[in-house]
Amino acid sequence: MGAADAVPGVSGGTIAFVTGIYEELIHTIKQFGPSAFVAWRRGGLPMLIAHLNLGFVVPLMAGIAASLITVAHLVVWLMDDYPLLLNGFFFGLVAASALVVGRHPADWKWWHLLPLVAGLLLAHFLPALMPLVLQIGSPKLILVVGGAIAISALLLPGVSGSFLLLTMGLYGTVMQGIRSFDLGLIAIFGVGCLIGLFFFSRLLSWLLRRHHAATLQLLVGFIVGSLPVLWPWRELVRYQLGPEGQMIPLDYRYLTPGDFALLTGESAQLPTVAALMLAGLALVLLLDRSGRPPAAASTPKGANKEDASDA
Repeated sequence: MGAADAVPGVSGGTIAFVTGIYEELIHTIKQFGPSAFVAWRRGGLPMLIAHLNLGFVVPLMAGIAASLITVAHLVVWLMDDYPLLLNGFFFGLVAASALVVGRHPADWKWWHLLPLVAGLLLAHFLPALMPLVLQIGSPKLILVVGGAIAISALLLPGVSGSFLLLTMGLYGTVMQGIRSFDLGLIAIFGVGCLIGLFFFSRLLSWLLRRHHAATLQLLVGFIVGSLPVLWPWRELVRYQLGPEGQMIPLDYRYLTPGDFALLTGESAQLPTVAALMLAGLALVLLLDRSGRPPAAASTPKGANKEDASDA
């Protein structure tokens, strides 16, 4: 998840879904709040650990943090020197994820096309709205709002928090802060992330409990709608400059490999990109087939006491 979240266009939520931990992740995040204090008062540290599902959270967060720190350098290098290959691999990965998520609902109804279309439209138009965040003015407040939006996108398969940061003009600032261990920037950004996690996890948890199949179709729409962002052969046709002069992409023209080679004068690297697309697709299908635990869609420890916790 950390590696995916470091790449604009890829969502850590997609990786969570493919590896079978998505719903447990959402329900577990929801447990962090006032109900945790109630659990601690009632049963001390053992009940608090069970309520927060720390046996799941701690290794997951450690993996994400380690990956973000180590992969940040690799991703910057790949994005600069091998963008076609990187996008090709993740295009195959995300496309396969849409297949994985799309076949899960067992009680699909015709009206589930509505959330599917809504997910497609939101994934298409959401990045274009992100530059409006810069109108806030205050750099610190922009970082807080950007963190809340980016972390909320992390929880949605197909919606890339990194890409939204890119469209807000914050991607370079945040990644550089992580790479250089700028604790002030990380702390301000982290406050926004905590705010986003607190509210958005509760919304998603409620949707998954009350409207499970429809919510999954909404997620499929998000995933499919994010695919154009990862198409390797594209041309930037509209952009704006951020407050620090950085380029914020707004719209692309999508090309065939042949047109890309003619337009840029560079090789489209079609055989290698196609091979990496297939590798990404195969990786996801392999993970879905062999890595999904039997109880992947169940709620975490303590979630069966949800009504009491909410009270």
